[in-house]
Amino acid sequence: MDQQAVLDIAREGIIVLVKLAAPLMIVSLVVGLVISLFQALTQIQEMTLAFVPKILVIFLSLLIFLPFMMATLLAFTNGLAERIVTG
Repeated sequence: MDQQAVLDIAREGIIVLVKLAAPLMIVSLVVGLVISLFQALTQIQEMTLAFVPKILVIFLSLLIFLPFMMATLLAFTNGLAERIVTG
């Protein structure tokens, strides 16, 4: 395995990492922004108001995005296995 192959695998790994993390991070960002806006408008400064809905939405989005995440991770793993087999 030469340096170019290692760099290609590392680049693909970073792309897969971004694909796996991006949906959850975007959902968390949007929910956090909405909750912060709600807190600013109503002047309710309850700490649990920021965490509980965000955790629930993250778990729900995990259930929704899990098939996509598994398919992406399996495709990357199968690609790595093919590179190992073909040498």
